[in-house]
Amino acid sequence: MTGDRSVTLVTIAATLLVACAPSHPPRTDPIATSASLSMRLAPAARVLDSAIAAGAAPGAVLAVSVNGERFVHSVGQLAVDDRRPPDGRTLYDMASLTKVVALTTLAMMAVAEKRLDLDTPVVHYLPDFAAGRGAKSAVTVRNLLLHDAGLPPDPVPPLWKGSHDRSAAIKTALAASLDTVPGAHYVYSDISAIALAAILEKLYHQRLDKLFAERVAHPLGLTRMRFLPPRGWRDEIAATEVEAVPFHDSTTALRGEVHDENAWWLGGVSGHAGLFSDAEDALRFGEWALAGSVGRMVEGPLQPPVQFRTWTLRQDQPAGSSRALGWDTPSGISSAGTLMSARSFGHTGFTGTSIWIDPEHDIVIVLLTNRVNPTRTTPRFGQIRGVVADAVMRSLFPDVQPRDSARRR
Repeated sequence: MTGDRSVTLVTIAATLLVACAPSHPPRTDPIATSASLSMRLAPAARVLDSAIAAGAAPGAVLAVSVNGERFVHSVGQLAVDDRRPPDGRTLYDMASLTKVVALTTLAMMAVAEKRLDLDTPVVHYLPDFAAGRGAKSAVTVRNLLLHDAGLPPDPVPPLWKGSHDRSAAIKTALAASLDTVPGAHYVYSDISAIALAAILEKLYHQRLDKLFAERVAHPLGLTRMRFLPPRGWRDEIAATEVEAVPFHDSTTALRGEVHDENAWWLGGVSGHAGLFSDAEDALRFGEWALAGSVGRMVEGPLQPPVQFRTWTLRQDQPAGSSRALGWDTPSGISSAGTLMSARSFGHTGFTGTSIWIDPEHDIVIVLLTNRVNPTRTTPRFGQIRGVVADAVMRSLFPDVQPRDSARRR
């Protein structure tokens, strides 16, 4: 987080929120796991163990749900300088999993409630979006979700080099000029997520963290998945990058503060990053999403929107893109590996996180790591997400065929 970042009103508000929050994470019992599933997944656990031993990340937690049975395996340590082991309730910075778990879910609900229309231009909701060069009046909400709006990947210059006010920083992001014609090319863009979050905050008159807590986390019983984890929780959070951060006494590993610089500048609450979770809550969310993708009812007050399946299907827009609405689908060398079906959907996070859901095999695979500790330069991390996913699938479904072979049949 290079640069001189100053205390903002948002930071002060977040501090007050933390002061009023519980001093420790909620005490919850570990989720019930299956002994037989643990035996079947022992080979996959060994694959992850070997990767962590080779230096892919300081530690990791793998959580799997298949046909209603659950498995959780943890390995390594919380940080290079913290030898305590992680477990299923260790919190990780989810990074871009925020885009699907929080942002896409809330957008889906807004569409279901007819507050949001996918094919309405963004400028209808956010007049400030009209600023900047290019055909911005033609960019729709659907373009934001498909990452084909023509927006650049990130704000240039970075938000943390600009205004010290969250609203002004969002306005700066919205004013980004287009690089291409809307709908022509896929370019993964954090600005698209920032813009969609701004739309939702305007529609509901609430900040994204409050919306997520009230409309998703609380109804699903996700007690350890949230934005802005209180300072008292930090002993149970895996550290991320060692960086020179203003207002810290020395170069220190981030712990409980969002790793993404622009999300940090937005007060730790953004559509593109900011969510923290343990593996158990991430698995619970994945089970809910799996149910939604197959039209299955779930226990509890929050049912998946009826449109869930449609949102998780590859849209082929623009042609050749692997993207669904908000979510991604497997293609080529994928973090989903080679054995999850083409119907699978999921996402990754820069910090070393991923979630993949395969409706055809009734399986959810969550992998949480802090591969950015102590640095984001981690060549040994490589394709570990896909390798682990393949190991899980091979352990559970010995006759499973590679995705491309299945398509040719």
